[in-house]
Amino acid sequence: MGKINRTSKKRYIVHVCLGTGCISGGSLNIYKSLKQQVDSLKIKNVLINFTGCHGFCQRGPIVDIEPGGIFYSEVKEEDVTDIVQQHLKKGKFVDRLFYRHPSTGETIPCSRDIPFYSRQQRIILRNCGHINPENIGDYLAVGGYESLKKVLTEMTPEQVISEISSSGLRGRGGAGFLTGLKWDLCHRSPGNEKYIICNADEGDPGAFMDRSILEADPHSVLEGMLIGAYAIGANQGYIYCRAEYPLALERLRIALRQMEEHGFLGNDILGSGFNFHIKIKEGAGAFVCGEETALIASIEGKRGMPRTRPPFPAISGLWGKPTIINNVKTLASVPVIIAKGSNWYSGIGTEKSKGTVVFALTGKIANSGLVEVPMGIELRELIYEIGGGISGGRKFKAAQTGGPSGGCLPASMLNLPIDYESLADAGSIMGSGGMIVMDEDTCVVDIARYFLIFTQAESCGKCVPCRVGTRQMLIILERITKGDGVPGDVELLERLANTVKLGSLCGLGQTAPNPVLTTIRYFRSEYEEHINNKRCPALVCKELISFYILPEKCKGCRICFKNCPVGAISGGKKLIHVINHERCIKCGTCFDVCPKRFSAVVKVSGKQIKVPEKPIPISK
Repeated sequence: MGKINRTSKKRYIVHVCLGTGCISGGSLNIYKSLKQQVDSLKIKNVLINFTGCHGFCQRGPIVDIEPGGIFYSEVKEEDVTDIVQQHLKKGKFVDRLFYRHPSTGETIPCSRDIPFYSRQQRIILRNCGHINPENIGDYLAVGGYESLKKVLTEMTPEQVISEISSSGLRGRGGAGFLTGLKWDLCHRSPGNEKYIICNADEGDPGAFMDRSILEADPHSVLEGMLIGAYAIGANQGYIYCRAEYPLALERLRIALRQMEEHGFLGNDILGSGFNFHIKIKEGAGAFVCGEETALIASIEGKRGMPRTRPPFPAISGLWGKPTIINNVKTLASVPVIIAKGSNWYSGIGTEKSKGTVVFALTGKIANSGLVEVPMGIELRELIYEIGGGISGGRKFKAAQTGGPSGGCLPASMLNLPIDYESLADAGSIMGSGGMIVMDEDTCVVDIARYFLIFTQAESCGKCVPCRVGTRQMLIILERITKGDGVPGDVELLERLANTVKLGSLCGLGQTAPNPVLTTIRYFRSEYEEHINNKRCPALVCKELISFYILPEKCKGCRICFKNCPVGAISGGKKLIHVINHERCIKCGTCFDVCPKRFSAVVKVSGKQIKVPEKPIPISK
């Protein structure tokens, strides 16, 4: 164990991650145990605190200790005694809990030196993992609400809008519309009653950016919301957050109460004469309510369905009044732009895509979690240097950006800069920031089918192109993955996808075909293999694969026989086993349980293997 250089007067602050991911791994018990042991030992120079999500979900539960930013990962409750006795009492590191570099084997004690963190540029996530989200004092200690004070005492609404416009901030919820331009349009819209809405619906599979920010740093979002309200002239705001985010909702409610107690919310905020109130609206989990007009309908108590635009919400939105809707990440960016200036912010990113972007890295990636990087970073750096590459040493096949409506980008595009324009040219979208990484064992036809299942089910059904078109595309994809595809299916898919894209009413339908179009664009040969040769190269599509027991490798151990759930395997001791393919349900259990030293069970697609028709003795 390494020795800590400290004096007896040094005070430790122990931060335990209590984000949803770490809580699911047992961090709440770790937090309670740390407090109990420190209290029972009467250690005076230690404060046990908690934070929201650190972002490095792959390595949770996380315990971070100051001073020094000592980073303990994958902590278990039984590790607490060592942390208390060795680190907090004796001043010695618990080395076995350090992050270990997967390539070099080097142990890294400080979070700032871990590649996952050191290669990021955290602006939106600046406080995540560093402050207690349920204590407004922590937020104030890092400069919280100073931007609001500056705006209310030194700036006019027009100056605020000008600063946000000059920064180049674009909406982080999907289309990337210029935030300052949207605010200016609403500011100039006539009427004394205006609204601002925080869109925290976040319904993408694999996306957890907005939830994590609200759990870890709710005040930054709320401060941005107040600044936006002041700029457009709104006195009422809504946070639209899905009910499936109970921890985010709880911490939002705590934050709102604390704001009122400190004079940051209500009437005559900070003596400025500015009045503002916030209500929380819990969404029922409809993906379409991420679309702003559907979200507005839901707040009004109607079924969440989009409407035609214009008029845009900035002119006629909630209850027909001028309304601004901004994403969680957009609003969290606002206070830091006011504090550091538009010139500073616009110096980050690319010419047309300013600032940073937050991604939820999921899928077949070594380091899954939340990352924040400058716009324009190459896909390769994000996946391999920050994400740690593909898990299990497999080969990279594709990455889908933008959630279920995003495009799948192949290995040939690893050098692609990540910004709004580059992704659009490649057939994908930035979306809200989901990124799913796929390895060589992924079937892109099956992936396209999977996301069409989601978008088709989430279609509100209002417009024919989306309602009918996504269903027809799904039927064709299901046919192809079952081996019933016919020549012309790929061309038909392309025509349908383009029709849905051009004819749909809202962004859900307009982007739903992206997974299909990009997988055809970059992996057309894989579709043709499914259709023409009835073969799934990735060995994923169940109807196109078969399992065989190789007679030259079978040892008659009966392990596969005993584990087959449908009795499709016959054979005895010292007999070569045989699979009855009429009975086999292709669950893969035999393949999974066959000892690796034998590797007698194989999975194949598109070809037959000659094996005995019934069990026969193993030749010596």
